[in-house]
Amino acid sequence: MSLDVTQILLSAQSADGSIRKHAEESLKQFQEQNLPGFLLSLSTELATNEKPEESRRLAGLILKNALDAKEQHRKNELFQRWLALDAGVKAQVKALLLQTLSSPVASARSTSSQVIAKIAGIEIPQKQWPELIGSLLSNIHQVQPNVKQATLETLGYLCEEVSPEAVDQDQVNKILTAVVQGMNASEGNSEVRLAATRALYNALGFAQVNFSNDMERDYIMRVVCEATQSPDVKIRQAAFECLVAISSTYYDKLATYMQDIFNITAKAVRGDEESVALQAMEFWSSICDEEIDILDEYSSEFTADSDVPCYYFIKQALPALVPMLLETLLKQEDDQDLDEGAWNLAMAGGTCLGLVARTVGDDIVPLVMPFVEENITKPEWRHREAATYAFGSILEGPSADKLTPLVNVALNFMLSALVKDPNNHVKDTTAWTLGRIFEFLHGSALETAPVITAENCQQILTVLLQSMKDVPNVAEKACGALYFLAQGYVDVGSASPLSPFFQDIVQSLLVTSHREDAGESRLRTAAYETLNEVVRCSTEETAPIVMQLVPVIMMELHNTLEAGKLSTDEREKRSDLQGLLCGCLQVIIQKLGGMESTKFAFLQYADQMMDLFLRVFACRNATVHEEAMLAIGALAYAAGSNFAKYMAQFYQYLEMGLQNFEEYQVCAITVGVVGDLCRALEDKILPYCDGIMTQLLKDLSSNQLHRSVKPPIFSCFGDIALAIGENFEKYLIYAMPMLQSAADLSAHTTATDDEMLDYTNQLRNGILEAYSGILQGFKSSPKTQLLMPYAPHILQFLDALHNGKDMDDSVMKTAIGVLGDLADTLGVNAGPLINQSTSSKQFLDECLSSDDPLVKESADWARIAISRAVSG
Repeated sequence: MSLDVTQILLSAQSADGSIRKHAEESLKQFQEQNLPGFLLSLSTELATNEKPEESRRLAGLILKNALDAKEQHRKNELFQRWLALDAGVKAQVKALLLQTLSSPVASARSTSSQVIAKIAGIEIPQKQWPELIGSLLSNIHQVQPNVKQATLETLGYLCEEVSPEAVDQDQVNKILTAVVQGMNASEGNSEVRLAATRALYNALGFAQVNFSNDMERDYIMRVVCEATQSPDVKIRQAAFECLVAISSTYYDKLATYMQDIFNITAKAVRGDEESVALQAMEFWSSICDEEIDILDEYSSEFTADSDVPCYYFIKQALPALVPMLLETLLKQEDDQDLDEGAWNLAMAGGTCLGLVARTVGDDIVPLVMPFVEENITKPEWRHREAATYAFGSILEGPSADKLTPLVNVALNFMLSALVKDPNNHVKDTTAWTLGRIFEFLHGSALETAPVITAENCQQILTVLLQSMKDVPNVAEKACGALYFLAQGYVDVGSASPLSPFFQDIVQSLLVTSHREDAGESRLRTAAYETLNEVVRCSTEETAPIVMQLVPVIMMELHNTLEAGKLSTDEREKRSDLQGLLCGCLQVIIQKLGGMESTKFAFLQYADQMMDLFLRVFACRNATVHEEAMLAIGALAYAAGSNFAKYMAQFYQYLEMGLQNFEEYQVCAITVGVVGDLCRALEDKILPYCDGIMTQLLKDLSSNQLHRSVKPPIFSCFGDIALAIGENFEKYLIYAMPMLQSAADLSAHTTATDDEMLDYTNQLRNGILEAYSGILQGFKSSPKTQLLMPYAPHILQFLDALHNGKDMDDSVMKTAIGVLGDLADTLGVNAGPLINQSTSSKQFLDECLSSDDPLVKESADWARIAISRAVSG
């Protein structure tokens, strides 16, 4: 079929919706009917200099999207689809793309760079397209700067798409040589130099070997540092971005360069344009992050595991670094508090100061306090705000002993400033700083004398409640401070110092949530989050006031459901409010449903509440679903077996939640609620189990569902088996093979990074919780024999975990529990199997001598069960 591709691509960008839709349909049809022809047409369009720039750009974009996608399963499909194409077609497409790199049109070159890198990301790991890097490198010697620039851009994208293992060191050296030469000050064309500097940023991950060689590293560092002095602002910014990346990737190689780096970053922070100064500051924040991580590892018991020593760069730079950061705090923007996404030099300086405080602890205090004392009372608002921000920034890190005397002096001053300072910025930062004081220096865990006493508590509350009437950004920070104030009293037992003021606090928060301007500065959200925290931390003596809150919040939720026709914007606002109200009800349910004194009276509201939640589900909005689902889980837990009467109506929404692959958080929360229902209903959940189990098994075998939902699904099997006991029999033939294959996979996963290790341990824990629930569910049933065929595999899994040596404490506790459950449920039949198991005795001994009391307790119980099974 002959199509005028150019015209269709232009029509697909038309302002007229119907023309656009028709063009998009044509493109979709062309792609489905003739993929090779489609890809060739687009590559030809992109490569043809006579074609309009708009059609070329869109052709490139569609090509890119035909090779890559965000979702992993879709990405894999597109990879396979490309690999399966005819080799001749692929060669033509690639030739056209390489040809486009010499186009005079910048956007065509840039788009082509990205598409080449996407294809390289698919082919190079498969050992295909071996000549690509060579042909790109030969372009570097071209005279035309535009070809050079496009080639360097392509090399940069290529390093982003391909993993370092897939490229051999010889080619890496050549790429780095080309990139670093392109960055050199002798490169006359600034577009080329910029492309090279950005390419180095992506290529740093490939440079491990080169950074281990002193001469090569010195050369790369020199070129990067020189580029930070370029006359072109974009090159300076890109060069500092490289330094930031080097600071985290090659922290342990930086010692000899730190003095020079301090000088160039200080110069940039003090005098360069903001985009450059922010990156220069980011270098120091990044060094703090590295040192905080290393020092965290030092303080945990695994001292031997820390491969990287701490060089204490921040501690050494302190006398020069802190004054530089304090200077930036005075460079505020006039309206920064009103813009939620604002980020400027003053904010970056405060953030970096906070990281420095966490890195060096007490040492920062004497360097910052003179600045605070000197500026806190000056007439110019910038000085007062900067002093307050500096003080608030250093409250996490130094010891309570060091900070408490200072806070005791500052507190009255701050409370007075929050009410009386004429400037909103100062009030905003003062309320934030009070929140930080309450977060880090207040609470039952602190050893030092309390900052908040019976004497000043009332004054603090009076000021915060008054501040909640201030402009939205100040009121929002005041809510935040109250949140941490309440949180500090969570463990006080029966008498909370907040109790006498509880009614006023709740009333003020409700009034704040109803302000006309509560939509600004996240004020409404902050008011509800604080109300939730106040309720969560409340004690029995204020329970009657929390009880009075129930009909109030229910009425508000009811009102949101009665609204008529709404615009999209209003609908979104209504959804947000419904989410906040459901979240609030969840906390109230947990509080009142969890106390014997209030549970009975509170459950009188259960019918109305459930009715509201079901109506919220009918609104179809993901975030609201999450909140309503969590509230229902809490209600089921409180109502126990009485919840059964709601199941018939609720079940369809439960099933919808379990089917929600796209919004996987909703799916994960729903799986958790199935667990709550099992605990509440026990065998009354039986009529719904076929549907639930079918859906859970479907979820597990889907490659579309996010992996984080899989561990909770396994432990949900355990919850179901515990609830329905031997009735789980009919699911064994489906659930056990799934558990076995996942167990094999997780036992033999070698985690490459911390995130992978965490996930592997979550998966193991979920599998073990399933085994535990199934074994306990069948205990003392005549059908326990049905589990015998699975016992050897469970023991093999435990052996493999023990031999792998990378279990965390929670997995250890669950694993030794499973060994005990196996012995306990199968009794004498399990004895010989346990005796044959290679490591169960050693594993038990290790757990018995564990420092973790929970592991030890679990092991004590397992030991008794095992000795009964073995001696029986």
